[in-house]
Amino acid sequence: MDIEQKQVELIDYFVKQASSLNGPALSPLIAEATSNPSLFAFSEILSVPNVLELEGTEYSVYLDVLRLFAHGTWSDYKSNAGQLPQLVPDQVLKLKQLTVLTLAETNKVIPYNQLMLELDVLNVRELEDFLINECMYAGIVRGKLDQLRRCFEVQFAAGRDLRPGQLGNMIKTLSDWLTTSDNLLHSIQEKIKWADTMSEMDKKHRKDVEERVEEVKKSLSLKKLHPVSRLTLTSEGMRKSTLNLAE
Repeated sequence: MDIEQKQVELIDYFVKQASSLNGPALSPLIAEATSNPSLFAFSEILSVPNVLELEGTEYSVYLDVLRLFAHGTWSDYKSNAGQLPQLVPDQVLKLKQLTVLTLAETNKVIPYNQLMLELDVLNVRELEDFLINECMYAGIVRGKLDQLRRCFEVQFAAGRDLRPGQLGNMIKTLSDWLTTSDNLLHSIQEKIKWADTMSEMDKKHRKDVEERVEEVKKSLSLKKLHPVSRLTLTSEGMRKSTLNLAE
C-alpha cells in the first residue's frame, strides 16, 4: 500500500474515533495519532468538533499538541515544552520528521548545519542516518546527500497541513504566477507574430530579388544578341558594296 492510501485510511480512522469521544477520552487518541509512524497529516482530526471543544478547558493542552504536530516543528516544541506534555520517543521522532518537511517546503538545498541545529543532531553521521532511515525510507522525502558540500538536496517532500492564513498566501502566489504566465504567453505570441511578419517580408524580398535577377539575365541575353546582328548586317553591306564596285 502506498503512503497516500495509508494516510487516507489512517485519517479516516482517527476522525471517526475522535467524533465518538469527548474531553479526557481524546487524550490517548491524540497521543496515538501523533505517534503513528505512518500518519503525517492532522488537519482533518483538528477540524472534528469534539476536538475543537477542548479549547479553553483543562484538556486544551492536548489540542495544543495536535496543533503542534499539524503545523509546528521540534524547535517550536522546545520553546514551549513547559506548557506541553512530555513527548514519548515515537512523538519526538515524528516531530523531527515533520521538521524536515517544513524545511523542505522553502529550501531545495538544506545545509547540514541548519538541519543539525533544527533536529538537535550532534554530528553528520547521525544526521545522514536519520535522513536515510527515518525520512527517505519512510517515503516522505527523496533527495541526495552531498557530503562534499555538506547539504541535503531535496528532490521531493510530502506536504504538511496548511497553517492558518497559509491558504490565502498560496492563492495569492498562484494568482501572481497565473498573471506572470499570461504576460509571458502574450509576449511569446507577439514574438511569434513578429517572426511571422519578418518571415513574410523576407520571402517577399527574396522574390523581388529573384525577379530582378531574372530581368537582368534577360537584359544581358538581349545585349549579347544585338552585336551579332549588327556585325552580320555590316558584313552584308560590305559584300554588296564590293559587288557594286566590281560592276
